[in-house]
Amino acid sequence: MSKKKKIIIIVISTIIILIAILVGTYFFSLTATSNTPETVEFTVNQGDSKETIAENLKNAKLIRSKYATLVYILLSGNTNIQAGEYELDRSMSTQDIISILVNGDIIGTERPATRITFKEGITLEEYMRLLAENTDLEYDTIIAEVNDPEYLNTLINDYWFLTEDILNSDLYYGLEGYLYPETYDFYIDTTLDAAIRKMLDVTDLRLSEVRAQIEASDYSVHDILTMASIAEKEAVNAEDRAKVAQVIYTRLDMGMNLGMDVTTYYGVRKDMSEALTTVDLNDENPYNTRVASFIGLPVGPICNPSLESIEAVLNPSDTDYIYFFADILTGNVYFTNDYNEFLEFQRLYG
Repeated sequence: MSKKKKIIIIVISTIIILIAILVGTYFFSLTATSNTPETVEFTVNQGDSKETIAENLKNAKLIRSKYATLVYILLSGNTNIQAGEYELDRSMSTQDIISILVNGDIIGTERPATRITFKEGITLEEYMRLLAENTDLEYDTIIAEVNDPEYLNTLINDYWFLTEDILNSDLYYGLEGYLYPETYDFYIDTTLDAAIRKMLDVTDLRLSEVRAQIEASDYSVHDILTMASIAEKEAVNAEDRAKVAQVIYTRLDMGMNLGMDVTTYYGVRKDMSEALTTVDLNDENPYNTRVASFIGLPVGPICNPSLESIEAVLNPSDTDYIYFFADILTGNVYFTNDYNEFLEFQRLYG
């Protein structure tokens, strides 16, 4: 056999092997993600693209591969996926899952649902209270369960943005700052885990939009969400939040105390409609940046921030302010790099 023929045979054989590997990988990617039955509540929203649906299925650990699923949808012709609430299982194959979504095997009205809106800037305690008021969940039970270290560890394993930072025992709540403020549909008889994962799935989608910026930052996800939560509480529009973020960075770089009232409110567990006392301002807790000796960021977020506030932290304004005064009554924020002017703002608007 000539050398040329041998080369041709080798090339053809290699191509056949590669094709076999690709085909094998493709079909393996369509198999169930688990051998153990595990029910997952899954939502297809009106207007969701096939790519979004596949990505959500992957995030919910219902499929092995987003791209293999998209290829299967295209090749099978099962493109008419219907919006609705579904009960899927991780022991199902991709083919079975897509068949259910195409046939519209939506959970019937025999399982009542409720819609809850979590506003930007509210705390985890407020989230849990709203869940308890609108579902069968009991507040005292879920407020303890949501902070269980064993439970938090299971979530860390499933979401890229959750790290061991949320296990810090100084945190009031490990998931504070990580539950994205949005309007959600829940079953009345939902479990806490199903509700938390539904919110974390949306957090995943929102943070994925800025993941490259987060990973390029000198700060951790936890730090970024902490700063974003402060900006969320201190200002009401994107421009002012970017300026607040700039002040935070400047003070951190200067080794200067942040001195922000919103951290005191959270630290002493007081509503912002109430006045802070001298005792509050001097309370030495891991959040209270008003304590003179407190340098650096609070131990964690003080609320659940919007994407706008997160983007403000990732893209702070190009200003040189050191001080600001936020007028809670009007929402106006006054910035300056002059301490005497800051004191004047306090006198005029405090």
